[in-house]
Amino acid sequence: MQNIDAIKINFEESQLALLNICLGILMFGVALDLDFSEFRRMIKNPKKLLVGLSSQMILLPIITIILIMVLKPHASLAMGMVLVAACPGGNVSNYAVHLAKANTALSVTLTSISTLAAAFTTPLLFAIMRYSIPELANKSLIVPFDKMVITLLTLIVLPLVLGLLYRKYLPKLTQITLPWIKNLSMLIFLSFVVFAIVGNYENIKSYLSLVFVLVLIHNLSALAGGYYFAKIFGLETNDCRTISIETGIQNSGLGLILVFNFFDGLGGMALIAAWWGIWHLISSLSLALLWKRDGNRRTEIGDRKM
Repeated sequence: MQNIDAIKINFEESQLALLNICLGILMFGVALDLDFSEFRRMIKNPKKLLVGLSSQMILLPIITIILIMVLKPHASLAMGMVLVAACPGGNVSNYAVHLAKANTALSVTLTSISTLAAAFTTPLLFAIMRYSIPELANKSLIVPFDKMVITLLTLIVLPLVLGLLYRKYLPKLTQITLPWIKNLSMLIFLSFVVFAIVGNYENIKSYLSLVFVLVLIHNLSALAGGYYFAKIFGLETNDCRTISIETGIQNSGLGLILVFNFFDGLGGMALIAAWWGIWHLISSLSLALLWKRDGNRRTEIGDRKM
């Protein structure tokens, strides 16, 4: 069996261009769903927002570094963990939070801010966390910071700006197209993952046991860490659940794009990002359904008491 650090998943330029366009459509769809009144409401009471952003941008990287130090995964797998942790929150989290009957407004605001900031936070967090990987600690930075910033500005910020302008100046058309764009965005996201898996079935079959365990531990640590981090700061249960899901769901579709743009399709990284995309759907939606049932039960108890 080939060393996982040596596996390469190669894309033709036309395929990579298509993936970049698809990510742009995803970001355009996110922008159509942004509501700046929610931003203003959160800024007036910023505690929840600050705790959520700290959980995503400080706690998750710390959890990732600790796991890499303890579990000592292959270098390419560790790089995948670092890249996923450096990515912004995934928009699947908004649906999961809504399903859980938690704080959807907080979820949307956290996802929006982390996505808007990703052009700078993703390369910065990756540059910091890479030092937790012994094989990379003494090497020059693999990805030039400025090139990743420019790429993320093009792939994320530009489509977001276009989406916001579309929403502002074509509000009626936005209401008509938004459901279609949402469905298309979900289809594209799932296509990222399916394409990565089907095209690399043999690699996945050989290394799934390694990747599955790492992603399982990493994702569950993020979900639990986000929940109890919020608890420490005295937030209400629904806010804790929201921050848990926001911390545990990352934009692994963006992670895959970056793997192919900057890391020559390094197999371990791509497998981590692809499997994270599948697993976080399973874990977050399962958790959301569990919390939804708990919320319904509490409501029933409250109604009986009345």
